[in-house]
Amino acid sequence: MFEIIVKKELAPNVKLIEVKAPLIARKALPGQFVILRVYEKGERIPLTIAEKNIETESITMVFQEVGKTTKLLGKLRVGDKISDIVGPLGNPSEIERFGVVIGVGGGVGIAALYPILKGLKEKGNYVISIIGGRSANYVIFREEIEKISDEIYVTTDDGSLGRKGLVTDVLKEILEKRKIDRIWAVGPTIMMKVVSDLTKAYHVPTIVSLNPIMVDGTGMCGGCRVTVGGKIRFTCVDGPEFDGHLVDFDELLTRLKTYKDEETLALRLFEESEGEKVGYSKS
Repeated sequence: MFEIIVKKELAPNVKLIEVKAPLIARKALPGQFVILRVYEKGERIPLTIAEKNIETESITMVFQEVGKTTKLLGKLRVGDKISDIVGPLGNPSEIERFGVVIGVGGGVGIAALYPILKGLKEKGNYVISIIGGRSANYVIFREEIEKISDEIYVTTDDGSLGRKGLVTDVLKEILEKRKIDRIWAVGPTIMMKVVSDLTKAYHVPTIVSLNPIMVDGTGMCGGCRVTVGGKIRFTCVDGPEFDGHLVDFDELLTRLKTYKDEETLALRLFEESEGEKVGYSKS
């Protein structure tokens, strides 16, 4: 059992939890993730490790409440325990001194981008960060990212924070003016696709962290398969990071919808059962 020692709400329906996990904290590297079950018979879901703390023997994860399992996870409080957490899984990011690097983050992907940029900064890279969200309320980890960035740009769809527009607007302007050695993009799949399409024209190596459907996390089930460079790859063991210019994003976007009906039904039944506990039913 893994005890929650810190819990925060970062944005509407976006939560941060810090969990006691000594062995994982000791081994985790930037870019890696865990798979957890809230309770013994629950669904297995992957979450990226946003931070680790050797002193407190803990790991930090950030998630958005979108389905039954993340809603359940969001209801837990400090002192509650998570049934299972397995990790660290996946390959760590390639952290080297490249020169001038850009990190592009959107939504909860900003938290996943943070340890990568932190590692790159520690290696002596010049770090440019571009982070964005729907509005000011949805831009998370801004202070943390700012501390490890040489330059930071913030965009929001409605202009309530930073510049009004998309992260790719700022990225394009930078690519037009400066030589960039490598780019990381972490966020919604469609955002990573647009970033990769843009940077391909400028011949800048672009790394994306993929988030397909995942079950066992060891390469056995094949649920997380993606096509990269015309070949089948399993995100859990071959990734989660890949060359964004080689990823078949159209296929990935289609596969992400595979269990949409089942996920919608599970969430509806869960919300109805929660409603009945307090004397009303949602329909």
